[in-house]
Amino acid sequence: MKVESRIFEICTVFFFLCAVVYWLLSHEPVGIVGLTLTGGLSLIIGTYFRFVSRRLEARPEDNPEAEVADGAGDLGFFSPGSYWPIGLAFAAASTAVAVAYWLPWLIAMTLVLLLIMVGGLLFEYHIPPSGH
Repeated sequence: MKVESRIFEICTVFFFLCAVVYWLLSHEPVGIVGLTLTGGLSLIIGTYFRFVSRRLEARPEDNPEAEVADGAGDLGFFSPGSYWPIGLAFAAASTAVAVAYWLPWLIAMTLVLLLIMVGGLLFEYHIPPSGH
């Protein structure tokens, strides 16, 4: 996680420098606030990654002397035949459209659909197979 924290720390410095330069050149408040908040959010993420990296064992990505073979092995379990992500994408897109056009009845329906899809994806392998 040290690599990720370093990336976000570099981005934080970049965003704050951009905010200062933008302030000096334009004096336009909305852009200054946007760049400053972007730098702040980047700082939060970088600080979190730095905090977590102290509690985890070093990964091959964090070792400059590591070989490609050091990162071999399982990365996790990914369901090969799940249809829940397609439903989740549809529900998220429908919710975004409903919010964009501010249709409260559609927002309520799509939020319920979104919760169902998230629940289905989350508990896909915790439900016993039917017929048993």
